[in-house]
Amino acid sequence: MSSRTVLHRGPITVTDYRCDAGPADKPFVERHDQASLAYVRTGSFGYRTRGESYELVAGSLLVGQPGDEYLCTHEHHAHGDECLSFHFGPDVMDRLGLGTRQDVSAWRSRGVPPLPQMLVLGELAQTVADGRSNVGLDEVGVLLAARFVEALAGRSRERPRNLSRHRARAVRAALWLDEHAHEQVDLESTARAAGVSPFHFLRLFAGVLGVTPHQYVVRSRLRRAARLLADDGRSVTDIALEAGFADLSNFVRTFHRAAGVSPGRYRRAARGERKFFQERLAATH
Repeated sequence: MSSRTVLHRGPITVTDYRCDAGPADKPFVERHDQASLAYVRTGSFGYRTRGESYELVAGSLLVGQPGDEYLCTHEHHAHGDECLSFHFGPDVMDRLGLGTRQDVSAWRSRGVPPLPQMLVLGELAQTVADGRSNVGLDEVGVLLAARFVEALAGRSRERPRNLSRHRARAVRAALWLDEHAHEQVDLESTARAAGVSPFHFLRLFAGVLGVTPHQYVVRSRLRRAARLLADDGRSVTDIALEAGFADLSNFVRTFHRAAGVSPGRYRRAARGERKFFQERLAATH
């Protein structure tokens, strides 16, 4: 495991983690020291905490509550993972309305499947961390935390059934879908590659990862589009097609629902337009 502190400013620390662990490596217990959100960029790993097990893939979030112990495993993927992790001090949690002693139902250690409203900001954060945007990484971090609270915190969410024998199959399928999301993929061919019927594949994939195969493909395309918009000079139409969207109007609608802004506005924000962040940071008060 290698780590690089990308930002340490006031109550926010951002760390880039690169892990090359595989099935042969023995996991060990670690502890969350601060409230945290880790955005999974690539790869896959298992997250065990509070008696629950999660399989995290590209686009997922790892949520950490201070004081909780956890275990990360790599039994289903031999090439490790990469994560961008945001650690928040009490001041940020106060700002989000959670206080210095976070309500367990509002911010508890868990794994969260890829969600459009989070992964677009996750990709923007990685672009900033790589030095390809002059946006403030602390601003993106606060927005990411605020969107998480709005989307998930405090809700009662049904945990997927424990499908332990299917975990490896679901993870391998997600890695394959992420690699081929820019192509035309369908449930039948993906299920065939996994060696099960389409109906069975749909159930096991959603049961293990918390999203359907189709949702995962669309969200993989959104992640790719967000990266390209922030770091590529091509037209929005070219980027939509490159990411795997069949037409521009579908891409614009899908992206706007996820990001809350048009692809063009997102691109301007990634290149430093201050008004975008001023408006959204003001809304978190």
